[in-house]
Amino acid sequence: MKNDRQAMILEIISQENIETQEQLLLRLQARGVRCTQATISRDIKQLHLIKEPMGQGVYKYAVSGNRAKLNVAAKLRTILRECMVGIDYAQNIVVVKTMSGLANGACSALDNMEINDIVGSLAGDDTVLLVMRNTEAAELLCQEIKDML
Repeated sequence: MKNDRQAMILEIISQENIETQEQLLLRLQARGVRCTQATISRDIKQLHLIKEPMGQGVYKYAVSGNRAKLNVAAKLRTILRECMVGIDYAQNIVVVKTMSGLANGACSALDNMEINDIVGSLAGDDTVLLVMRNTEAAELLCQEIKDML
């Protein structure tokens, strides 16, 4: 139901200039969706919608250009929290240890982060190997992932 509602929100804002949450709520209700303004507010946050200027002091809801990156970052955190056992580096190589069978998911999530300093990645059953540009990049990535978790 939430996914359907959020898909409708994206459809509505792509077809109409929606300025307020109340307008959005009315459009959803016209489509038979029962929800509250608080629900709409949470959906807007989760969808990373922004207010985009239309001119003359008027704004409309739009999808943020950063939405894809933000969603990938959130998914990466979830994937790594669920499957990561450990992380370490040696020179420019980062090794991520996961629970058995989950290295491919972790590696895919890391690849989709579009981290510029990753030269390449390789996943086995329970290990992800990341080749970084240099030792500093490897150390920084390890620290960022530890901080993220």
